[in-house]
Formats: sequence, structure tokens, C-alpha cells
Amino acid sequence: MIDRASGEVPLDELLMRRLKKKRLSLRDEIARIERQLNPDEPA
Repeated sequence: MIDRASGEVPLDELLMRRLKKKRLSLRDEIARIERQLNPDEPA
């Protein structure tokens, strides 16, 4: 959605950077939570 918006709507560059940073932060948080829910089992 953010990538699509950057191509279609001329949004403020600073706003786009903030949105992309927030998206990366959310992805990292989701990955961290998934690791907590499904920890790797030792071999």
C-alpha cells in the first residue's frame, strides 16, 4: 500500500519515510511475536 501510494499520490517525502519506517518496525515486531509464539525447538 505504501509503495503504491508513493507511485500514485504525490505525498510529502518526509511522510513517506515515516510510513516506511513504521512499516519496517511493525514487520520486526510481528516477527518477534511469532518467534515467541513458535520458538525453535532444540535438535
